[in-house]
Amino acid sequence: MCGRFELMSEFEELPPQLKENLPKGFAEKYAQQELIRPTDPVLVLKNEGKTTTSIMLWGFISEWSKDPFNKERSNPFNARAETVAEKKLFRASWRHKRCLLPASGFFEAGHRISRKDSQPFWLGGIWNRWMSTDGSELESCCVLTTEANELIKSVHNRMPVVIPKGLEEEWIASVKNATDLRALEPMLGVWSSDEWKVELINKPLTSQMSLF
Repeated sequence: MCGRFELMSEFEELPPQLKENLPKGFAEKYAQQELIRPTDPVLVLKNEGKTTTSIMLWGFISEWSKDPFNKERSNPFNARAETVAEKKLFRASWRHKRCLLPASGFFEAGHRISRKDSQPFWLGGIWNRWMSTDGSELESCCVLTTEANELIKSVHNRMPVVIPKGLEEEWIASVKNATDLRALEPMLGVWSSDEWKVELINKPLTSQMSLF
């Protein structure tokens, strides 16, 4: 599971792909986020013919939802990598709308997991676009999870999918057929824990800032 993460990188430290096609005014308004929770706005890298950066809601909203703001129904913020290609809710996005969420750490059961070099990394996700009857649009996303590696399993039995640097465009690019889609499946597996660390958190998690 991945239900909390952070993006504490300075703007200059963000991956260059994020800064190529930013929403208007984003650079001036960017703020570090100490705690990002489901339903919060998140920074997302996607590809719809070209690579762009978007602000989406964290919590997957289906295109057939009648009321995406219904608080009595929670929108999934995670999707299991093992079944994302089969689930009706997710399979179209798995084929056509994969995305990346930048993070500097994620949280599980009172622990913070991050890279030893403190560099930001990519959480693998999928996204969707909901349209109202008046034509307004809302983009949302969720983070894919996989089986925990040796580092994480003592804390939790699931962990987010992390896409390695250098494979960003391959992950978010449109695919031509099922063969191309299957070629992405190795990225969904358990990632190496060699460059990562787990720290016990001594203070309660509190939300600090939103993107805007």
